[in-house]
Order: sequence, then structure tokens, then C-alpha cells
Amino acid sequence: MSRPELLERVRDRLAAAGTPLDPVAVARALAEEGRPVGDAEALAVLDELRRDVLGAGPLEPLLREEGVTDVLVNGPGAVFLDRGEGLELTTVRFPDDLAVRRLAQRLAASAGRRLDDATPYVDLRLRDGTRFHAVLAPLSRPGTVLSLRVPSGRPLDLAALGTRGTVCEEGARLLRRIVRGRLAFLVTGGTGSGKTTLLSALLGVVDPRQRIVVVEDASELRPDHPHVVGLEARPPNVEGAGAVPLQVLVRQALRMRPDRLVVGEVRGAEVVDLLTAMNTGHEGGCGTLHANSCADVPARVEALAMAAGMPREAAHSQLASALDVVVHLVRDGGARRVAEVAVLERGADGFVEAVPAVTFGRAGETRTHPGADRLGDLLCR
Repeated sequence: MSRPELLERVRDRLAAAGTPLDPVAVARALAEEGRPVGDAEALAVLDELRRDVLGAGPLEPLLREEGVTDVLVNGPGAVFLDRGEGLELTTVRFPDDLAVRRLAQRLAASAGRRLDDATPYVDLRLRDGTRFHAVLAPLSRPGTVLSLRVPSGRPLDLAALGTRGTVCEEGARLLRRIVRGRLAFLVTGGTGSGKTTLLSALLGVVDPRQRIVVVEDASELRPDHPHVVGLEARPPNVEGAGAVPLQVLVRQALRMRPDRLVVGEVRGAEVVDLLTAMNTGHEGGCGTLHANSCADVPARVEALAMAAGMPREAAHSQLASALDVVVHLVRDGGARRVAEVAVLERGADGFVEAVPAVTFGRAGETRTHPGADRLGDLLCR
């Protein structure tokens, strides 16, 4: 009998008997399976069963490793982790897809969410702050797919990001001036490019006398600041009721006397409320946005605003007066770094475009571009 089969049979015996998970019960179940029972064997089986029913099971050691930002499961035979330098294949394996599915369902249930054939995907935050996403097979291949985003153990400041190579010294000085000058900005980049990490560090630069209200789909921002209030969206329950979307929370945040309004990730109708807020005296607002480059930002905001019912011309008009700067991150050979700062300017046709102001090379070299003069004017106003 293979080890996975033995664990499954012991698990079934304990479940059938309603026996608590302890060394005596495990030793008895092993004896009933005809296996030699020793203290070491019973404790080893107990440890494996505990990992399977507590925490993230066999993924728990990976999630606790220093510097790990993501753990990804591509079916039972491939588990990857990311320490910020690209994906690494680990030695962790699951016996079969049923084991992956069982872990996914248990994690979903721990957050009060349903995950089964009728609802084969889920996106949620676990109690320890880990962002968890799962898609069950056969929707996904080569099996059930899990994605876990690990929250930072402590907030990183710009100095720490500089040590990691995310931002050069000159770039850090510029970003501090942008924040302290209360310019409205978006941090952009692809998935996993470090947008949330950078935004959290930038919020740590905000004057401690100012009140920051953060609105997020899943709570991830943990800025090192003495006055932060967080609002987190709520998905519908298993009956399909009780949802509280980001758009509603942005409106609530405006009634909470924010000095800085922050939307953790702009990706839907909340963009309209955010632009409106930035146009009604709420200076220094910010957020993150998925985009391939600074140049793509006006089109992305336009698409989100039009999907929420705002005409194209109105979207660009709001954007032109609401947003000052875009800070763009890239993944470069696995590493994350700030690559560009651009300003938003309205053209003769009335539409907004992103004009590069400063770019930062891989080795930290800095180059200025046509938008640098406009950026200087904004910082001096």
C-alpha cells in the first residue's frame, strides 16, 4: 500500500469513528490497517494528517518561507513559488487532483465560501491575509489550480525597495516629492509586478497628520502610517445576497473625511466615483491599475468608465482634471522595478495621453523626456 493510500485509509477510519486527531487514535488506525506501529511512524502520520486538515496543508511550509510572495499549484504534479525573482518549481507534490480539490474546498469553507461543481471558482482572503484563488478541474488543466498571494510580514518602505532594486535612489526621491506634493497618481503594471507593494511604501511617506482611507476588493495594503482606515468589499454569500462592491465603498469613504482616498485596485465601475472624488477637492488620491505601459492608461480608464455608463468625452474630461501622474512598474528578468513616470496631458482633440517624464533603466540610469517640464510644474504648484 502506497503512502497516500495509507493516509487516506487512516483518515477514513478516524472520520468514521469520529475520533479526534491524536497519536493514540492514529496508532490504533494504523494497527487496524495491519501496519507496524511505532512512535515515530504514528507521529509522522499524525503530522501529515494535521498538515492536510490544518492551514494550507502541504503548502504551509512554502507560505512560511522567508521572502515568498506567491505559491501556485498547477494540478497535483507542479507546485511553484515566487520569492520576487521569478517562479521556482518546488519538490511539493499532491497524490492526485482529489487532494488538491479537497484542500481548495477546505480553504474556501474556512472563509465561508462555496467551491464545488456548481461554483467551480473562488477568489477570497484567508484569515491570515493570504489572497486565495482557485479554479476546479475540469475547467482548469492539468487539474485544479490554486493561486495564493502571501501578505508581506512587515510593510516595506522606499529604502527597503531600493535595496531590492525596485526603485533607484533618484527614483525614490522623485516618488517622495510626488506623494508629499499631493499629486493624484496611479501605480500601474502587469500582474505580480509589485504595484501593491510600491503603493503601500508610498503611503508610508504621507504626512502622519493626514487621514488615509483605503478601499480594496481584498485587503492587502498595509502602509506604515499612524492613521489608516481600511474598507474591504464583500462578495455575495452562498445565497447570492449580501454583496458590498467597491463602488459602494468608495462612496462611503468620501463621507469619512479622508485626506487621502486610496483605491487598492481600480478595475470596474468604481473608477467613476474615484475620478469624481479627485475632482471635488480630494487631493493626493491614488490607486493601482493593471496596464502594460503608461501609454495604455488613458485607454484603460476610458474603457472602465464607459462600461460604467460614462461617455468617452466625459471620461477624458474627468481624467484630465483628476489625475496627474502615472508610475509604471515592470518585471525585468523576474525582478520588479519602477521603469517610468509619466504625466497626463489633454491634447487638442480633447483626449488624454500619457507623456513620458522620466524613465529608469535596469542599472538605475535616469533619462528625462518631454513630460519632465510638466512634472516639474506640478511639483512646484
